[in-house]
Amino acid sequence: MELKPEPFLIDLASIGEPALGYVSIAQSPDVPFAIKRVYWTYYTPNGITRGHHAHKKLQQIICAVSGSIKFHFENKAGRKFDFLLDHPSKALYVPAGFWRTIELSHNAVLLCLASEEFTESDYIRDYDVFKNGK
Repeated sequence: MELKPEPFLIDLASIGEPALGYVSIAQSPDVPFAIKRVYWTYYTPNGITRGHHAHKKLQQIICAVSGSIKFHFENKAGRKFDFLLDHPSKALYVPAGFWRTIELSHNAVLLCLASEEFTESDYIRDYDVFKNGK
């Protein structure tokens, strides 16, 4: 997979049939990094916006296993990107260096494959610091 320096959608391989259901598969080359952490969020109350941070190093592949998830990204130059995940066979690649806000439907389950283990020092939680390096 050719990596772009900005977020982009990935169509994941799926197998199955209507009578039995489906399986979506995230593997090489869809995942361009070694997976060091997997996490998911669920039961997010309606009207809550999550995110409000950027990462210095972390890359992610994110799927909406259930429900729908809206993503709003901004790079340091102010360029904005919007995405909607509303099917389990769609994934979103997120490189480091993008401020994000996330809106989840109450029934949404966000599954994240992450390139790094959790470390608080990788987070930029202040928008002004993100934009201006202050």
